[in-house]
Amino acid sequence: MSLISIDDHRERILAAARVLPVETVPLADALGLVLADDITTRWPVPLFDNSAMDGYAVRAADATPGARLRIVGDAPAGSSDDPSFGPGEAVRIMTGAPVPTDADAIVPLEHTDLGTAISETPPAEITVTEQPRPAAHIRRMGEDAEAGSLSVAAGTELGPWQLSSIASAGHDTVTVHRRPRVAVISTGSELVVPGATPARGQIPESNSVLLRAALTSAGADVTRVVTVPDDAEALRAEVAAASAESDAIVLSGGASVGAFDVVKAVLGGASVQFDRVAMQPGKPQGFGVLDGTLMFCLPGNPVSVAASVEMFVRPALRAMAGHADIDRPRVVRTAAASWRTPPGRTQILPVIFNDQIVQPATAGGSGSHLVTSLADAEGFAIVPAEVDHVAEGDPVTVMVMS
Repeated sequence: MSLISIDDHRERILAAARVLPVETVPLADALGLVLADDITTRWPVPLFDNSAMDGYAVRAADATPGARLRIVGDAPAGSSDDPSFGPGEAVRIMTGAPVPTDADAIVPLEHTDLGTAISETPPAEITVTEQPRPAAHIRRMGEDAEAGSLSVAAGTELGPWQLSSIASAGHDTVTVHRRPRVAVISTGSELVVPGATPARGQIPESNSVLLRAALTSAGADVTRVVTVPDDAEALRAEVAAASAESDAIVLSGGASVGAFDVVKAVLGGASVQFDRVAMQPGKPQGFGVLDGTLMFCLPGNPVSVAASVEMFVRPALRAMAGHADIDRPRVVRTAAASWRTPPGRTQILPVIFNDQIVQPATAGGSGSHLVTSLADAEGFAIVPAEVDHVAEGDPVTVMVMS
């Protein structure tokens, strides 16, 4: 079987990764989701003229250096009062409180003879030590946004700042693309739970741990995580159960050409196509759509799983969730060491790097079994298939795992 390129395999996957339907959720549940509709402000922001400082609401013409002003009222935050005052008078005011109609400036506490000391009741009078400029420290109604103006645009990934803006615009729910529901199936009769003591021929099962974390980090809702032995009937049962409740299933192990590669035996054919992709690690790959569910069949070695997730699974899930930016950022760094690359295959090498240089995370190269290299890795070096050797000083593209 000839090799296909990473781009060809990826293109087939992304063509099947349709954007998921929308749903309305509370703001508290929307972090990381993609907004489906524009959000506009229900009211002006700020809603009213308010004070930007703790201090005194004054008539600017009265607040000259050395002027003594009589305090005739108090304006705490949250109050709806509009205390009036005349020449030679002022009102104590707190940050965020509505500015009295008679005021045209705020004198901060520190610009008076009393300084920043503050008591439960306002003082009888103050002496101004620094004259405010006109409209000093007043946040004007609507200066941030007019009523009906765009707050957050459709297609935006909702982070803390965007959620705050939506709340300020007067909304407590948003319409978003829902998270992909994903099942994880790890296969192999040699697998035991991580805390067990392996017998001869057994190894701790780590792929499901990696996949659950990676898929959750990608924004997916991981609904099912199971490990099955190399048993065709057991695998069929798990796939049937998972496909009934999932948008995608990610399987690890059994995707190659071995005598006991059960994933390929069960899923190969019309629904899932198995290919040899020109990459190291991660050459054996399977992908297809089974009853509307995307099926990712990954190799079993942990570094192969990690590389496959980043190259294929994560971009597809982010596309399904409506993200415009589906790939990790990439930077170019200078190789701090020389290393070998696989002939005719794109190398995806765990690396450590800084602002200038990059080097392999392990001396063992890009072998798919070198799982310990993942603990130190800060990214993957992506070395094109046509490059047969990376020399010290060469420019190297790095996929940043942040």
